[in-house]
Amino acid sequence: MLRDAIRSLAEAKIAPYAAAVDEESRFPQEALDALVANDLHAVHVPEEYGGTGADALATVIVIEEVARVCASSSLIPAVNKLGSLPVILSGSEDLKKRYMTPLAKGDAMFSYALSEPDAGSDAAGMKTKAVRDGDHYVLDGVKRWITNAGVSEYYTVMAVTDPEKRSKGISAFVVEKSDEGVSFGAPEKKLGIKGSPTREVYLDNVRIPADRMIGAEGTGFATAMKTLDHTRITIAAQALGIAQGALDYAKGYVKERKQFGKPIADFQGIQFMLADMAMKIEAARALTYQAAAASERGDKNLTFQGAAAKCFASDVAMEVTVDAVQLLGGYGYTRDYPVERMMRDAKITQIYEGTNQVQRIVMARNLP
Repeated sequence: MLRDAIRSLAEAKIAPYAAAVDEESRFPQEALDALVANDLHAVHVPEEYGGTGADALATVIVIEEVARVCASSSLIPAVNKLGSLPVILSGSEDLKKRYMTPLAKGDAMFSYALSEPDAGSDAAGMKTKAVRDGDHYVLDGVKRWITNAGVSEYYTVMAVTDPEKRSKGISAFVVEKSDEGVSFGAPEKKLGIKGSPTREVYLDNVRIPADRMIGAEGTGFATAMKTLDHTRITIAAQALGIAQGALDYAKGYVKERKQFGKPIADFQGIQFMLADMAMKIEAARALTYQAAAASERGDKNLTFQGAAAKCFASDVAMEVTVDAVQLLGGYGYTRDYPVERMMRDAKITQIYEGTNQVQRIVMARNLP
């Protein structure tokens, strides 16, 4: 029922704008409005803060179904979870009430600010610093590759509070867009997910109350990594949705397209491609849903499961979308058809929230 409801909404209110959102590199406001109106923009927020309290599997299905029609739009529920999960996992009760309530209402979005110009895969090498000053902290630094930056009202920012301790000297804070000293770079000109703004966040002597620290001082990096264990599964869901959308479109196309006097779907070479695409998607779905269940239960092998789901599903999304373009031939290579957009969008799922090379390191270190 959940899938049917989201699919109907996505096809009616999000899909019609997907091509224009990509073409114009603009934020998918129509998608945000539709998701907020149906309480689907941040389904993970617990009921006690006004949210719907959806479990990890339900959240995955929401993201998957939105991504099936528009990958940029699927980053609304996905990044709202990524940005706010540190507060849910480690924040004080006051912080949860203060920031989860407007998020649940749809009055604000939440972004996650970990990466920096010189700290990507080596996130612990960050330089952004937070210095205690009485009952405040003063933050200085630059965050890069921040999804939905400038649109989101709230940002979970990781900053160094004790340079001597490397990862154990990093703390997490909630920074608000309206805080004095917060500004944003120009949107990046990207290959895909063009409807989701990716910008630098500049923190120039940003003075915030000390009670906006998430958890205890020095626990920020551990919170950041714990968050990714859960949210890598949402990237797997996004990849899964993109792949499913590409397969669905290609499947319809090959039944209509005729060559040599019959639909190309009648040729065994085409049938084998479709069979392989469907098989890989089903394998990715099983792994992703299993990881979502592990996330909900807090399984001890969640780190492995989350990395495996993200890595496998994103590799599948890339393979399937490339094959979908091939199945459409010359038409697949044009912007008149959605599969080239899906192929461009799929690529980022192999890169963000930890490259697939990093996922393999994570898996190797956490073999079940």
